[in-house]
Amino acid sequence: MGLPEILIEFKTKAQTAVTRSQNGIVAVILEDSTKVGDENLSYTYNYEADIVKSDWTTTNLDYLNKIFLGKPKRVLVERAETGEDFKKSYNAALARLRNKSWNWLTFPGLEPHKDLTEELQNWIIAQRAAKKTFKAVLPCSAANNEGIVNFSSSGIKVGAKTYSAYEYCARIAGLLAGLSMTESATYQVLSEIDSITESLTPDEDIDEGKFILINDGEKVKVARGVNSLHILSGDKTEDMKKIKIIEGMDLMRDDIRSAFENNYIGINNSYDNKVMFVAAINQYFDGLVREGVLYGDAENTADIDVNAQRDWLAQKYDISEYSDEQIRKAKTGSYVFVTADITFCNRGFEIFYKYGVREAVNNGRRKKASRCRKSNQRYARLFLVEQQYLL
Repeated sequence: MGLPEILIEFKTKAQTAVTRSQNGIVAVILEDSTKVGDENLSYTYNYEADIVKSDWTTTNLDYLNKIFLGKPKRVLVERAETGEDFKKSYNAALARLRNKSWNWLTFPGLEPHKDLTEELQNWIIAQRAAKKTFKAVLPCSAANNEGIVNFSSSGIKVGAKTYSAYEYCARIAGLLAGLSMTESATYQVLSEIDSITESLTPDEDIDEGKFILINDGEKVKVARGVNSLHILSGDKTEDMKKIKIIEGMDLMRDDIRSAFENNYIGINNSYDNKVMFVAAINQYFDGLVREGVLYGDAENTADIDVNAQRDWLAQKYDISEYSDEQIRKAKTGSYVFVTADITFCNRGFEIFYKYGVREAVNNGRRKKASRCRKSNQRYARLFLVEQQYLL
């Protein structure tokens, strides 16, 4: 119903951001021969009790159990056929997932198809480039991308069974889906695990973008909640290596895009309406500060992206004598250019394992614990360009 509704929608989204972020959805591809020829290839489970055990092999039931240990909101299962038809059905499963809403993808039966690992990571990267906020937990995947978690621990013993990194990706995807924006994966305990094959170089592994488990002598837990991003370039910043930060950025992108599509598309793309839309985003940021998601002492503001508008206008007109104010108020057809500068709030210590000593640090310096610690980096130009499709 136009711009007045945006303020209401953003206010609601800010108030529910933490709860919604804890309700992540896991998508899982399972290669299964239990119901060959069945036309039903997609399944949705809100609870583990919803699973019909006769639908799946014992191995796949175990994978589903591991996912639900993390308490995700929902699990979407896509069945892939075994044997000669596997690749065709696998591609069809990805095609179905492309048009569904989910957060984390896992394929715990990937080990016999190792050659697909790079293909799958590239599919996730391509979807993210197309404005999707999909992420995946993949084994031994040096993707160097914030949307890929490179799970690299093996020899994971649970009771009488020992799992590979490939198989236990299901558990990690469920864990990450169940964490809220105010929680970090760092030091999350996996109480079901008895032992692991421990890394001899945990610090180096983490620096290389590997998500690993450690054993502190009493329990097995996540060493540090990092994704595979480890070589920075362009607009990639140090804090974007953290899963928690990317989860927050993705939720904001989805919220802003949803409000844009529901309330802005179809109205006059005038300067005044752009200003009102930006004001609604800033109100949303204020709500996230109150919810403890964004750092209160930072700017946390959105504005019309004058530089992006200048670049767009320069392709069509001679604007060599335009002032910044003229650029700011210029008509931009069906496009809205918005930039944002936000700072996420990290709660408590950032603890990591170094030479057997646990040390709280901030930019390399010891620091007392605080209830809400500022992230090291800010995120300028977070929402670069949104297209108004219907004008």
